[in-house]
Amino acid sequence: MENTLIGYARCSTDKQDLTAQRRALMDLGVSENLIYTDHGLTGTNRLRPGLDQAIAAVRAGDTLVVPKLDRLARSVPDARAIASQLEAKGVKLALGASVYDPGDPMGKMFFNILATFAEFESDLIRMRTREGMAVARAKGKLRGKQPKLSEKQQTELKRMYETSEYSISDLAEVFSVSRPTIYRTLHRVGAKITP
Repeated sequence: MENTLIGYARCSTDKQDLTAQRRALMDLGVSENLIYTDHGLTGTNRLRPGLDQAIAAVRAGDTLVVPKLDRLARSVPDARAIASQLEAKGVKLALGASVYDPGDPMGKMFFNILATFAEFESDLIRMRTREGMAVARAKGKLRGKQPKLSEKQQTELKRMYETSEYSISDLAEVFSVSRPTIYRTLHRVGAKITP
């Protein structure tokens, strides 16, 4: 049985780059044309076309190579589902330089332990993010999306609207914003909007 190495790399946001993961996979012996990727998809999103292609590409005796477990799955059930797919196909899984056989009891146990830690790490990150946002909100530093117009522009917009010389469309054109933004701003500054 020939052992072909099939690589998989994933990054969570469009701003991240896959270059380091691709390089790591090639350093582990994966051919560049056998690396499947998902860009801008979180690990909790099971709809990952690149991963589906990688799993479809592996055959019995092959090895699916991933730089780190958190690039493959962020939850234990997802990791187990992927491991079951690989086991059914007779495929091994390499996390970095370590190879695990999902069909081997020791390999399965170790893989489950790693998946538990990856899920724990993901949960900790989410918890810290929520705590950080709550602290920022309490300090008044997390205010959401800021208005498109400055306070001075909002005051002028209200003044112009109340002269009845300008329509909503005219104001949108003058301030280079959309009609809904004009309505939101007038509402925010307490102007009486006439139908």
